[in-house]
Amino acid sequence: MTISRRWVSALLVGAALALPASARADEVRVMISGGFSAAYKQLVPQFERVTGHKVSTAYGPSMGTTENAIPVRLNRGEPVDVLIMVGEALTGLTEQGKADKASRVDLARSPIGVAVRAGAPKPDISTVDALRTALLNAKSVAYSDSASGVYVENELFKRLGIEEQMKGKARMIPAEPVAAVVARGEAELGFQQISELLPVAGVDVVGPIPESVQKITIFSAGISSKAGSPKAGADLIAFLASPQAAPVISKTGLDPIAHPAAK
Repeated sequence: MTISRRWVSALLVGAALALPASARADEVRVMISGGFSAAYKQLVPQFERVTGHKVSTAYGPSMGTTENAIPVRLNRGEPVDVLIMVGEALTGLTEQGKADKASRVDLARSPIGVAVRAGAPKPDISTVDALRTALLNAKSVAYSDSASGVYVENELFKRLGIEEQMKGKARMIPAEPVAAVVARGEAELGFQQISELLPVAGVDVVGPIPESVQKITIFSAGISSKAGSPKAGADLIAFLASPQAAPVISKTGLDPIAHPAAK
């Protein structure tokens, strides 16, 4: 779906009015995890046109020990101004002194969904019993190495009473979108945030898992404690949290979090 010129114009005008008058030629270095990336990729070019800032981006999971994981990047000293990641993981970085607690803004809520290979039959997952049956009937199941996958592995299977049955056919996928594994036919069912399933070609999203066993992930943004361009970084966060950005965020499978307008 393309964004109309009228809507883009309204977004740019509104954002220009909302953003503070800071320096107009800073580089903003961002580290971002997958769940918010689809919306981010659409919004950043508009932010750059409005402000004159240049945004450079490094992608990686919010947690884990893979080479591109955000905590690993920080530990090896990669420079960053803005962190956009799972809220729980950002809290951990704040407690370690790696992010400014006062700068944190929660951007969106993200439910866990299920995907199958494009054209494959979609199982019923509308109730807890149906989800349990779908998992038991599946020959293989994949889930992410970030927040949603940790929940699936450590909590969901236990809550469904099928922890033992899933051993040997369910696996965590490091450093790759789960939907890509499903698209190649290497897993029958894939579990990840819907916002991370939707952008991948070759899969069909079945829908969210039932509310009673759902885990909503909050994606948040904050300024690095070693930021070189903190003011420009704050401009970017304000832009992503603005009402004008909300339609793009919604379109990518996320629920934007509303914030009171600045006085």
